[in-house]
Amino acid sequence: MSAETGVYLITGFLGSGKTTLLNRIIDRFPKDQKLTLLVNEFGEIGVDGTLVEGEDIDMMEISKGSIFCVCVKTDFIKGLYELNSKVKPDILLIESTGVANPSDLKRDLTLPIFNDRFHFKEQFCVIDAVHFLDAYEVYASLEKQIASSTVFIINKTDLASSETIENTKKVVRQFHPEPSFFETTYADIPLESFFEFTNPAPTIPETPQLENTNTKLLSNEELEQFIDDLLDNPDLEITPPDALMSITYQWKGDNLGQISAMAKALPSSIVRAKGFVEGNNHMYLFNYVMGTWTVEETTVPKNRIQHRDIVVFIGPPESMEGIEHATKTGNWSNKGAFQPYSQS
Repeated sequence: MSAETGVYLITGFLGSGKTTLLNRIIDRFPKDQKLTLLVNEFGEIGVDGTLVEGEDIDMMEISKGSIFCVCVKTDFIKGLYELNSKVKPDILLIESTGVANPSDLKRDLTLPIFNDRFHFKEQFCVIDAVHFLDAYEVYASLEKQIASSTVFIINKTDLASSETIENTKKVVRQFHPEPSFFETTYADIPLESFFEFTNPAPTIPETPQLENTNTKLLSNEELEQFIDDLLDNPDLEITPPDALMSITYQWKGDNLGQISAMAKALPSSIVRAKGFVEGNNHMYLFNYVMGTWTVEETTVPKNRIQHRDIVVFIGPPESMEGIEHATKTGNWSNKGAFQPYSQS
């Protein structure tokens, strides 16, 4: 059991390819090291966690908002405390929601209750080469993600022009004079440049250092009080996130053509929609990013899909009426809207 945990953050706007990168890392990760995933989703129902591949991996999912926002920061800190006191992984991979502002992550990792366990290693920013420039003009969270990142993965380059890719790089260079760029498809980067995938050469064992087991664990009440005091701190700065909402619909149709018809009718302000739908006794993943969508058969086993025929839509509050109109093209029922950043 490792005495410290290396932390890697995967950020990027909605639909950029963060989960694809996460799966690439999992596929290469040594079996004799302990890997834990923390997957953060904007919507009330998680989809990305289901898409994570690999067996026997510790995974923690936090939905209903950004882990870097006050709305779910309590869950995030509680999750980190559990990892610190019980799981104690070698590596922690955090996939943040696409509208997260990750600038205060490093501060959270150094909170005294974690006993210096977490050590920040790298922040990857996955950029959708096709949609980034349009999204950057509207959503302030992208600027925060770029400003705090160190490695930039310009993804889906096969679908973007060379001019668009170069203009994307110009935006990044406004924050980083000499950024580290990778132009990719399917988030395929040389992971060995950032992770040690081979087992280190054996060394002469030293006198074992016993882990300090005298550290007093906080009770639930003490942990709650610590977090309350942290959030009440007037010096704590949490940037207000972009005004986006998620809304969930259940599909009760039997023709996949209804999915495409609905997608065509969505308002242009919708930035993301995703969900698993069933047709012809097969499971499909509906994946929508800023006007572009696919409905493709998924390799995820049925028994891993908890929410079937459920689609989560993400967009500004004024787009909710447009979603209602679009879903009239098929047999859909509204399961409720959720606005993570409401302060009421």
